Amino acid sequence: MILKAYAKINLSLDIVGKRDDGYHLLKMIMQSVELHDEVILTERKSGISLSCDKSYVPVDERNIAYKAAKLIMEVTGLRSGIHIHINKNIPVAAGLAGGSTDAAAVLKGMNAMFSLGLSHEELKALGLKLGADVPYCLEGGTALCEGVGERITKLKSFGGHVVVLVKPPFGVSTKDAYGAFNLEKIKRHVETEKLIDSLAKDDLNGVHYYSRNLLENVVIQSYPVIKSIKQRVVKTGAKVTLMSGSGPTVYGIYENKETAVRALDELRKNGNEVILTETI
Repeated sequence: MILKAYAKINLSLDIVGKRDDGYHLLKMIMQSVELHDEVILTERKSGISLSCDKSYVPVDERNIAYKAAKLIMEVTGLRSGIHIHINKNIPVAAGLAGGSTDAAAVLKGMNAMFSLGLSHEELKALGLKLGADVPYCLEGGTALCEGVGERITKLKSFGGHVVVLVKPPFGVSTKDAYGAFNLEKIKRHVETEKLIDSLAKDDLNGVHYYSRNLLENVVIQSYPVIKSIKQRVVKTGAKVTLMSGSGPTVYGIYENKETAVRALDELRKNGNEVILTETI
């Protein structure tokens, strides 16, 4: 079974509280993009094996896709084994849900492949045990995600917009980014309802005005180059630019493909990985 595991960008990321267990309460708008990993599932007699076309990706229990297979086997009592092969196109530790989307594909794929009969809600509950972005990755599209990522409200599609992703040559730990965040210092939160309204109208000026990521300033303190990448993306004609998730990837949304294509060479300077894609 071959599955497409799509990357995501954050059109906003607001942090509205913190639970007693240390998890941050979020309010964010997520958006799928066409960039995807290919996840290939093959039945085997027993156990779990994993391979990947990129040598830097772990192929043992550290990989969230492996954890997803293990979890679904434990919950359902599945006796058959699974081999997972990942053709990795989404940059890792990039704020694009590259791991979470692979895990979501494994949950969805194994449920179908072995006729396990788990409902969509049951899959989302399993996904949440693996990571905050996994329930959204099971949904995809344009969505408001709240709580620790488990409350998902589908929004009018913001698909069909040209996006350029700029990933500098380093990763950012999600745990470190949230660990450095101080909620008490935040004076202005994201105006989420106004952003939703702008998205529904395909109003890129409004999206530019209301899209914010509260982790951006925290991560920029450690990695100031992200700020200069944002400035360069704006100079190339992007209508909207923001850091995605906990970074370090910065994206630009462009009015047309021609402008975006012209931006690619300029943005590749300094060893950045640059990817042309679109919202779906």
